[in-house]
Amino acid sequence: MTIVTMETKEETQVNPTMKKALLILNCIILSIGNCGGPLMMRLYFIHGGKRVWLSAWLQTGGWPIILIPLAITYFHRRPTDPTTKLFYTKPPLFIAAAIIGVLTGLDDYLYAYGLARLPVSTSSLIIATQLTFTAGFAFLLVKQKFTSYSINAVVLLTVGAGVLALHTGSDKPAHESNREYILGFIVTLGAAALYGLILPLVELTYKKSRQEINYTLVMEIQMIMCLFATVFCTAGMLVNKDFQVGFSKFSYIL
Repeated sequence: MTIVTMETKEETQVNPTMKKALLILNCIILSIGNCGGPLMMRLYFIHGGKRVWLSAWLQTGGWPIILIPLAITYFHRRPTDPTTKLFYTKPPLFIAAAIIGVLTGLDDYLYAYGLARLPVSTSSLIIATQLTFTAGFAFLLVKQKFTSYSINAVVLLTVGAGVLALHTGSDKPAHESNREYILGFIVTLGAAALYGLILPLVELTYKKSRQEINYTLVMEIQMIMCLFATVFCTAGMLVNKDFQVGFSKFSYIL
């Protein structure tokens, strides 16, 4: 979610070839998720799916998988350092990651709500405007400077979203009112703005953590964020009685 520029002892011990392999693997996984995720979610809503909270939950529900690389790094450190800690995250950093996780859960819901009412192409272009919000919040929170490239990208994406707003009826899904379409547009734009805030908040958390930033710590923070985002969406599912619907259908089948 953010780029760590500080080189640590743990990073220097990793083979350069392994670094490149991990980078390529992460890029492939990210590409598959970014392309396939919205398509599968939109397909669910097109075929009659109604559970927005469930769709939001699925975006971070796979957080236990992060335990696998954490376990691997722990057993990799242990032979050279028997006193190595199981978890690096200290309480203040844990609390900050938990708060960001709740915001991530809210952002997941806004994104799923918008995708339930917008075509994937429209939703993806609106979400791309998060770069505008990321640049703005990064400037305010972490004092990151604007460049000609970032300004150019921000202008183009903002104009693209504005063009979509002027032609809201051209790609409106069938059997959907203009009010629902416009609401989906606004909610998706809100999701882009919130995610644009979350990224600089993560960077700010790293800067204020007063801890050595290494691969293990970054993965722990990601796990905490996804865990609390999932908890937030689970609470939403309980309030929306999504589990009750699932159990009712299961009882009917039996």
